[in-house]
Amino acid sequence: MRNTMMFVAAIAVASAAQAQVVLDGTAEKAYGAAVVVQNTQTQFGDSNLGVIDYANGSELDAAYAKIEDGFLFLVLAGNLESNFNKLEIFIDAVDGGQNQLRGDNIDVDFNGLNRMGDDLGTVKVVEGLTFDADFSADMWVGLTCGGSPFGVYFNYATLPTEGAGVGGYQGSGGAGAAGAAIFKSGFGFGLDNSNALGVVGGTELGDGTGVRTGVEVRIPLSAIPGYTSGDIKVCTFINGGGHDYVSNQVLGAIGGGGNLAEVRAVNFEFIPGSQYFVVPNSGGSNCPADIDGSGTVDAADLSTLLGNWGGTGAGDVDGSGSIDAADLSALLGAWGACAG
Repeated sequence: MRNTMMFVAAIAVASAAQAQVVLDGTAEKAYGAAVVVQNTQTQFGDSNLGVIDYANGSELDAAYAKIEDGFLFLVLAGNLESNFNKLEIFIDAVDGGQNQLRGDNIDVDFNGLNRMGDDLGTVKVVEGLTFDADFSADMWVGLTCGGSPFGVYFNYATLPTEGAGVGGYQGSGGAGAAGAAIFKSGFGFGLDNSNALGVVGGTELGDGTGVRTGVEVRIPLSAIPGYTSGDIKVCTFINGGGHDYVSNQVLGAIGGGGNLAEVRAVNFEFIPGSQYFVVPNSGGSNCPADIDGSGTVDAADLSTLLGNWGGTGAGDVDGSGSIDAADLSALLGAWGACAG
C-alpha cells in the first residue's frame, strides 16, 4: 500500500505541474471544462492563418473560467482578428452597476467605452447597450490587437451605477507566453490566435466545441469595487474597431443569426436565453475533494493535499481546520469524476 501511495503521489506531482494556469492564451487542464460553448457561426470572418499572433477573422468558440488566489482567470477561446476588432468583456459581480451602459463613464480607449453607452442627447436617438434584465455591469475589460510589429492593447474601467468610475489604459504586449503581460494594477493577458477550428463563417447554428486557445485575461477580484464573494456573471462579445458594431459572436451565445450591428441599439434582453455566463464562486462546493476545480478528483488534488499535510487551507476536504487522515480518506473515497 505504501509503495502504491508513493507511486500515486509521484504521478500527482507531475500532474500538478501540468495543471497550473499559465498566462499564454491557452486553457490548460486547470481550467477544466468550458463554462459555455458557442452555438452560432461567425459573421466576422473565420480565421484560417493558424499562427499565434495574426488572425484574419474573429470568433468566440467557448469560455473557460477559474477563480484562484484572488483573481478571475478567463480564456475566451477562438480568434481576435488583428485589424483592431475589439473584445469587450463585462463583469457583473455586486449589487448596482449599469444594466444600460451609461455614456458618462471614464474616458478609456479614446472614449470607446462611452461610444457604447447612452448618447446623452436631450432627445435620445439611441439608448445605449443594454444587457439582460438580471445583468448589471460593474466592470469592463477591453482588448484589441494588430499593427506591425504586432501588439495587443489592454484597457479596463469600473462601471458605478452613477457613472464616472476608475481605470484606463494598462499597457501592451504580444502573443503567446513570451508576449503575455501582467500590469502593475494586477490585470494581465495572454493571446494565442492559432485556432483554425471552431465555428465556420456564416449566420447559422454552429459548434465551438474543443477550442482551447484564444484570449486569456487575469482580473484582480480586488479591482471590482465591493466584491467579497459570490458568483460572477460575464458578458463578452466581439465588436468593431470603433466599439461601434457588435458581431454575432456573443457568449452566452445568441442561437444563430447575423451581426447585431450598432452597439447602442443592442438590447440582449430581446434575445432568447442569457447573453452571459456564470463563474461559480459561492464559497462552497458539491465536490470539496476536487481541490483544483477540474471536475475530477485525481492525482493533482492528492498532490495538493499531501503538500499541505498538517496545515490548513487547500486540502482540508472535511472543513475541520486541519489537513489530516480524515481528509485523505474523504479524497480517496471521492476519486474520479465529480457528480452533478
